[in-house]
Amino acid sequence: MTIKATSVEIGSGAVMGSGLEAASRRSWPVAGPDERVKVLLVYPNYRGMNMLPPAIGLLSACLLESGHEVELFDTTYYASVDEDDGELKDSDGKKSDQLMARPFDMPVELTLKTTNVLDDFAQLVDDFEPDILALSCTEDMWHLGLRLLRHQRPRKEVLTIAGGVFPTFAPELVLGHEEVDIVCKGEGEDALRLLADRVGRGQDFADIPNLWTKSDDGTIRSNPIEMVDMDANPLIDLDHFEEARFYRPMGGRVWRMFPVETHRGCPYKCAFCNSPSQMAMYRNEIGENYLRRKTFENMFRELTFYKEEMGAEYLYFWADTFFSWKPGEFETFAEMYEDIDLPFWCQTRVETVEFERLTRLKDIGCARVSFGLEHGNEEFRATWLKRRMSNELIVDNFAIVNEVGIPFSVNNILGFPHETRELAFDTIRLNRRFECSDRNAYAFTPFHGTPLRDECEKLGFLEDADIVRSMVTDGTPLDMPQFPRAQVLSLVKTFNMYVRFEEERWPEIELAEQDTPEGREKYEELRLEFVDRFWSTEPSTSFEEASASV
Repeated sequence: MTIKATSVEIGSGAVMGSGLEAASRRSWPVAGPDERVKVLLVYPNYRGMNMLPPAIGLLSACLLESGHEVELFDTTYYASVDEDDGELKDSDGKKSDQLMARPFDMPVELTLKTTNVLDDFAQLVDDFEPDILALSCTEDMWHLGLRLLRHQRPRKEVLTIAGGVFPTFAPELVLGHEEVDIVCKGEGEDALRLLADRVGRGQDFADIPNLWTKSDDGTIRSNPIEMVDMDANPLIDLDHFEEARFYRPMGGRVWRMFPVETHRGCPYKCAFCNSPSQMAMYRNEIGENYLRRKTFENMFRELTFYKEEMGAEYLYFWADTFFSWKPGEFETFAEMYEDIDLPFWCQTRVETVEFERLTRLKDIGCARVSFGLEHGNEEFRATWLKRRMSNELIVDNFAIVNEVGIPFSVNNILGFPHETRELAFDTIRLNRRFECSDRNAYAFTPFHGTPLRDECEKLGFLEDADIVRSMVTDGTPLDMPQFPRAQVLSLVKTFNMYVRFEEERWPEIELAEQDTPEGREKYEELRLEFVDRFWSTEPSTSFEEASASV
């Protein structure tokens, strides 16, 4: 699975505001001619999702380059907000001031903020007095973002734009909320900058490409999309992030780590991902190929900035598929990267594994790779996930990665539409055939914009208006007759136990799946044994994410 909370947030589909004429009727404050405006970027992130969002920094840099003023409200280090009572709680429902589940020797103190996230946001709006609120969110972040907007909106109406993957693929749903005035469909750098310019000059902005706006009577105007010139973008702005955001655990320790963009788009058509829809949107609407890469000169400029100016210790490449290079391009990249000489992480597909290529990757500093396996049944994987490779290729290519000696993680997904518990055990059995540094199992999340979301709606498991909640706190929203939600979540919880323990112990693990006193006692017993037998001496962030090989 590609965790992509990374390449597609507000920078690839932001939602902004309504036309100025309509805005004026609603008594929006309008800046004078050629004035700079204040933009408050809002990132409604959940605890534990601590990868630095490069799109936020890029949007900030674009606004600053145009002379505007920027502030950021990032919820990452607030305790999770309970949807029912608004209390600030950690993932176990208890008050906590520890950032991580397991201790790390952190170079800076990282503690949860225990003040009320809603009140702190409203206070920042009062203090900063923004002309524009720009919310960047994925679908599972939308509910928290909407709560922030709803909390402050009755006190002060501010022109509000929303962007990211969810607004891009569900613009009508987002604009259906009175707290949002504009949606940005597609990439947002140029659209947000132009919106701020127009507001500052007191000009109409209803015709800006990529923006969807609405008038007082609810009429929606949609504009054509345009594609951003990646090489015209400024260097990312990091001044508005807390220092803690620059540190992230990887491979058993915490590093000062930064994201690097090489590509946008993905050539593959995985049905659980929004990249195929994103590629189709640009192809159908403007006849352009969304998949492209930065020039190597710009890549080197960005890499040098992180190393020399930000003191990077580690880098991660947030391309959907790192080996989306044309012939000869990887060799050029590798030669360029030799001068950077920093360890890095990337994600790619198992089909792209070649011994010589991975050997070169390790030589220039690759310290870790992530692969998406997703499902262990070849027919199911090809039919419903649109991933066509054999199990033998998977096992053989993972053996190559182990031979080269690059630590790697493997991501799996359970609870797809049409899947059964029996099919899910094919995924477990395939994972038992190879060694890796760690493996993860996630419940399938049917985001808007993914082909499998459409399949879920066709099967009657969801309606278009259903918005997925946090996959961190809620898991899957699907409750399918052939694979009920409780079964999916219990199998996610015990996935690594089934993979690592001897098969004759599977009846014990099945007992540990049950939400009964006996089942919970057995789960804790097996968890402690698992940690003792299979965890490496290096700490990891959670049990489910740390089935380290011995």
